[in-house]
Amino acid sequence: MSQPLTATRPTTAGISLSPLRQPPPLCTFLFIIVLIVATFYTLHQPDATPPLLFSQNTHNSLTLRRLFLSSASNATISSYLRALTRHPHLAGTKPSLDTLSYVTNHFQSLGLDTRLAEYEALLSYPAHISLAARFSNNTTVEFDLNDGPGDDDVVRPYHAYSPSGSAQGNVVFVNHGEERDYRALELIGVSVRGCVVLARKGESLGRGGIVKIAEAKGALGVLIYAENDGGGLGGIERGTVMRGIGDPVSPGWPGVVGGEKLSLEDGEVTKRFPKIPSLPLSLRNAEIILASLGGARAPVEWRNSGRVGSGQRVGPGQTVVNMTLQGELTMKKVHNVVATIRGSEEPDRYVILGNHRDAWTYGAVDPNSGTSALLDIGRRFSVLLKSGWRPRRTILLCSWDAEEFGMIGSTEWVEENVLNLGASAVAYLNVDCAVQGSGFFAGSTPQLDGLLLDALKLVQDPDDVALTVEDTFKSQNNIIERLSRVDSDFSGFLHHAGIPSIDMYYGADYPVYHTAFDSYDWMIRNADPLFHRHVAMAGVWGLLGIILADEPVIPFDYISYAEQLHAHRDALSKLLVGKASVDPLSMAIKEFSLVAKEAKDEAKKLKEQAYNKNDAAAAARRRGLNDRMMLAERGFLDSEGIKGKEWFKHLVYGPAAEPESKLGFFPGIADAIAVNSSEGMIQHEIWRVARAIQKASRALKGGFT
Repeated sequence: MSQPLTATRPTTAGISLSPLRQPPPLCTFLFIIVLIVATFYTLHQPDATPPLLFSQNTHNSLTLRRLFLSSASNATISSYLRALTRHPHLAGTKPSLDTLSYVTNHFQSLGLDTRLAEYEALLSYPAHISLAARFSNNTTVEFDLNDGPGDDDVVRPYHAYSPSGSAQGNVVFVNHGEERDYRALELIGVSVRGCVVLARKGESLGRGGIVKIAEAKGALGVLIYAENDGGGLGGIERGTVMRGIGDPVSPGWPGVVGGEKLSLEDGEVTKRFPKIPSLPLSLRNAEIILASLGGARAPVEWRNSGRVGSGQRVGPGQTVVNMTLQGELTMKKVHNVVATIRGSEEPDRYVILGNHRDAWTYGAVDPNSGTSALLDIGRRFSVLLKSGWRPRRTILLCSWDAEEFGMIGSTEWVEENVLNLGASAVAYLNVDCAVQGSGFFAGSTPQLDGLLLDALKLVQDPDDVALTVEDTFKSQNNIIERLSRVDSDFSGFLHHAGIPSIDMYYGADYPVYHTAFDSYDWMIRNADPLFHRHVAMAGVWGLLGIILADEPVIPFDYISYAEQLHAHRDALSKLLVGKASVDPLSMAIKEFSLVAKEAKDEAKKLKEQAYNKNDAAAAARRRGLNDRMMLAERGFLDSEGIKGKEWFKHLVYGPAAEPESKLGFFPGIADAIAVNSSEGMIQHEIWRVARAIQKASRALKGGFT
């Protein structure tokens, strides 16, 4: 069992040491003295300069990582989260400006170069919402659509970008609202045309997808509920139903202040919004409607699933609902905060850490558990800076705005900086909800898998002091997901710009998601009372940033990527069962594997050479290899994008356009299979992916044909 560099149970002052290898007593004593002095100066005399631990010419990575981890403070992170979550701070509202000021002032107080990147975006708010039902006995109910403690600043539960209007009709229960659920209804003779559908949110289809399918089936409106019900608190899940990500009136270009904006009537804008209204519903209210339904019994496969009982009816019976939504679409300023730590040797290469700041309500989990971790990373980096450290490459600490409306802040920033990102971004490290509960979870592009596991070995598990995060990860989960989903700010970086990415979080899910109960009080009572998990996440996240910014040879492993591509090819081959040939993929992956092996061998040789900052020839060789490894991910992009979702360019990991797609990779191929395309069309998509892999191979190899 590997030992962490530091425990994740620091004192209030942040002084704690548990070394990887026990140093001699004198070394330990000297290290602790330096650590205490550096931490004291940073926490209590931010404008003073502590004694230098690292000179500009010294690079002691082990001591550096010890200092970073040991300067953690759970009390400090707790104070950040409390300050950020005192009020709801939905993007575009006045309280959101308070969190903007808090984050900006924090980075500036640490002496970091801090700038705002501002955009204008079309945001959506509710003006009036109502829902009433009439039952078979002619009784009526006006449903309470509020949740939470009655704070007037909490936005009422709604679906952003749902069209204004009313819908009245009989109710039909459609389970998760997937295509297969409608096929099951058709088999028992039930149609939703002219009805209002009631859906329970599942795992595979988001609220926007539920509404899109219901609209295509002829429904008049949609009601969506979550079965977790805020952990029995009566919470109602807010969210967006916009299709795609980014500002809807500046599709494909940055929504800079004073820039071009399309009209609301433009087809490029209208296709982003549903045509029928939808509302979120509490479990309690959904159960009232479900209990009143007549008609056919629910399909067998729905029964005894979640809270659907064996006797559940699906309608349409005599239950009629009348739903009304009056919304406001308005242009609002969106503010990203970018703090820069300039690199000493390669300032034109960037390692980016990002988290969004806006929340539907108080946002203690989503997203400010991540925000508080990012602020603490900034504070800990300032400890290193005042001890003489400078990263080799530039580090950016980014606080995004308006993520909840559809990753708007980060998307506009990516669109504005896409060429520079393509030329100089090493990696993007995303944390949205840092702490939802227990257990470490992560997704990444495959060349980062090994680095992620190495970082987990260095951090003590927050729930078992005898273990590292890697120990518990491997025993409880041991799966690094792939980032084809579109649910956080990594999407623009990976799917549009081709930047290697990682996304991390503690806890599989949590019951107060997007409800008024996502508060500081809920966090300290349920998810992380002592903020040990916050400290662990900040430790892993910050270490990844340090390693990627400091290692002379960027620690990417494309052999891991090649192995993952082989696995994807095998899974696709089984799914196709003779419909098309995967030979083009096989040949492209074989070539990629050979180039990945060459790159790994080259990296090993360069690492074995004694590092000399003044050896220009060795620096040029390292720079050349690093650039090739950095650019290889861009090879998987295709200028035409994914059919039906053309903004998304990544042909290996990206969102499928079809909800029925059965693969979590090769989205274009998956879509072609899902819609029963011709063999020729499926083969064309296979060739597109093969060509993308060949491009990645050429980028990794370097030179020209």
